[in-house]
Amino acid sequence: MTKPKKATTLNVSRWSVWKTGKCRLPWDWHVDQLVYIEEGEVRVVPEGSERYMQFLAGDLVRYPKWFEADLWFNAPYQERYCFTAYGDD
Repeated sequence: MTKPKKATTLNVSRWSVWKTGKCRLPWDWHVDQLVYIEEGEVRVVPEGSERYMQFLAGDLVRYPKWFEADLWFNAPYQERYCFTAYGDD
């Protein structure tokens, strides 16, 4: 399934919007979160790691509960997000 179809299936357009500019943001998730990136990119550096994951506009990302990471944004960024419980589709 392509990303736009997946976003449509999940009703991403109804999710909350969050945006930022260039910054570093330390974050920890207390619940599962699904994120659909609408604009920009983010580099996610898990706590205690020197490696990172990079996600771009059009990506659907799941951040699991209790995950801790630094988020690096190098330009304008916008996402839609929703919180989920384990087992939610």
